[in-house]
Amino acid sequence: MPIFKFKNERLSAKSNPFAIQEEGGLKLDKFSYRLAWTEESFTAGGGLRETVGRFFNFNRIRIIAVMILALFGLLFGRTAWLQLVRGEYYYQLAEGNRIRISRVEARRGIIYDRAGQALSANKANFLLYFIPADLPKDESGRDTIIGEVSKVLAETAGPISLPTETEKALTETEVKDIIKTTLDKVKRNSLEAYQPLFIADKIQYDKAMVLALKSSDWPGVVLTSRSGREYRLPSLSTSHLLGYTGKISETELASAGGEYQMIDYVGKTGLEYFWENELKGVTGKKQIEVDALGREKKILNSQKAVDGHSLLLSLDSAAQAKLEELLSATLAKARLKRGSAIVLDPNNGEVLAMISLPAYDDNLFARGITGDEYQALLDNPDRPLFNRAVSGEFPSGSTIKPVMAAAALQEGIINEHTTVLSTGGISVGQWFFPDWRAGGHGSTDVRKALAQSVNTFFYYIGGGYQGFKGLGVERIVRYEKMFGLSEQTGIDLPAEATGFLPSMEWKKAAKGENWYIGDTYHLSIGQGDLTVTPLQVADYTAVFANGGKLFRPHLVKAILSNDDKVATPVEIIPVRSDFISPQNINIVREGMRQTVVSGSARSLSSVPVEVAGKTGTAQWSTKKPTHAWFTGFAPYDQPQVVITILIEEGGEGSSIAVPIARDFLTWYFQKKDIKP
Repeated sequence: MPIFKFKNERLSAKSNPFAIQEEGGLKLDKFSYRLAWTEESFTAGGGLRETVGRFFNFNRIRIIAVMILALFGLLFGRTAWLQLVRGEYYYQLAEGNRIRISRVEARRGIIYDRAGQALSANKANFLLYFIPADLPKDESGRDTIIGEVSKVLAETAGPISLPTETEKALTETEVKDIIKTTLDKVKRNSLEAYQPLFIADKIQYDKAMVLALKSSDWPGVVLTSRSGREYRLPSLSTSHLLGYTGKISETELASAGGEYQMIDYVGKTGLEYFWENELKGVTGKKQIEVDALGREKKILNSQKAVDGHSLLLSLDSAAQAKLEELLSATLAKARLKRGSAIVLDPNNGEVLAMISLPAYDDNLFARGITGDEYQALLDNPDRPLFNRAVSGEFPSGSTIKPVMAAAALQEGIINEHTTVLSTGGISVGQWFFPDWRAGGHGSTDVRKALAQSVNTFFYYIGGGYQGFKGLGVERIVRYEKMFGLSEQTGIDLPAEATGFLPSMEWKKAAKGENWYIGDTYHLSIGQGDLTVTPLQVADYTAVFANGGKLFRPHLVKAILSNDDKVATPVEIIPVRSDFISPQNINIVREGMRQTVVSGSARSLSSVPVEVAGKTGTAQWSTKKPTHAWFTGFAPYDQPQVVITILIEEGGEGSSIAVPIARDFLTWYFQKKDIKP
């Protein structure tokens, strides 16, 4: 069939009706073409089919389809991963932008002495923290807030506590660097970013008020008041017992199991540390709705905090102060620095006083110790932070002899009438083991051996001599363990030492040497490798005072309820009893009484009540003076107190330790209304 098409013909300028007359000739405009009809024929199989096939390839549809399916598969997989695998995470993130859980701090329990006098108190402490997720997202906005906060903190008159080892005064640039470093540890798009991030505490009141006013315009910046501690010390050495609280460390936080946040305070040492669970209470919770800046708008739900339990101690503040006064004066007079003293109730293990010198003031840590102050404590060679009464390990010297006598009596090695001739010492081969008195003490039974501290008697009963068979090292160690040596007493204070009891196996493994009879002799008089803590000596002395019961020493008499009524009394159960017969206990008691009547502690005869005890002089160095010991109890018939004193490098126990015991016991039974 015919097809009509337009045909374009070029027209001349003269024949073109649309030509425009211009100067110098004619110019053709865009309508310079004339349309004319032309006719063409179309036949099947012509050029039209070839054109369609040439410009559209149907095989490409498969490739496009595969690509579309892959895209949808990727999209579906990503959606499934976000919904199923990470759905809870992103749900919490979304809720964190609107609903938060805010913790309500519980009031920390108070620590009281046995008379009900408060030794600790809670006081306000201004603390600043960030919520990283609420800080501005842009760097400039964050830097502006950090700069403003740093400026206020750096203007603080004294040291503030920042996320550093110790508190010190810092410049604005230093504060800014610390804050930035702290923030960099938190990923912005994480659940951790919604948790409080500690920035500073112990902020002075006037600076806290500035921060309080400005923080309302700083998203993610929160100033709050949390309870700090203040200590009312009857004596400086009470710090070793009470300890102190401080901001939780990252290590402590990691092991706390989610009970704490980075802005919380925990007990660091002493009773504050040991009784942390009872003192801290139960944290409350508030479910709050926040605005876009993270500020609280409405409380949706709340759970009240439960205040911590208070502690009623066995500690006698007056006795604590007096004993420290006497020990300090003796050390100063002798130009010595280190000593410890303990007073126990032998009938239940209650600690009435415990002194370790030199000491420190735990209020330094409570208010924020400076870097220089802390370094001075660390650099002090006498280690004032170290509680030597509980953690110090020393040779016992002759204070071990009552234990040796009880063991020999119980094993039938001797009886109360057995005598040994002391002529100044004994010789074994080329070795000589001396008495402390040249020429010896003559015929000696167990009571005289205790009263005059006759070494020869204890060489006999410990290692034997010639035809006399002694206890031997295995039985010595077994009985000394019964009296609580080489293990912790279980007192409610951290870092208690165990002391050490040597053995044949230990010496062979540690020194590559055999055990000799001389080792047994040294062990029998409290020398050699044997070490004890002052607390262990006081504890086994109580066994002879109370008639044969080993108690666990303790400082807490009772746990109090929130209204300061007894909620849980401390149960008094002997750790061990009846392992030495009453008759043998009484023989040793009589020997300890003779120590005061006619032996090495005769100056105690001036005390208004009868006293029994044992002196000790412990060699620990060939170049330095011996340690001086005394341990005893009073009154003799109805004991109320055990007192143990150690003067490091003090020389003779009878000359420097006994006078302290005399003066304290005289004061205790004259000045105090004490009834049996």
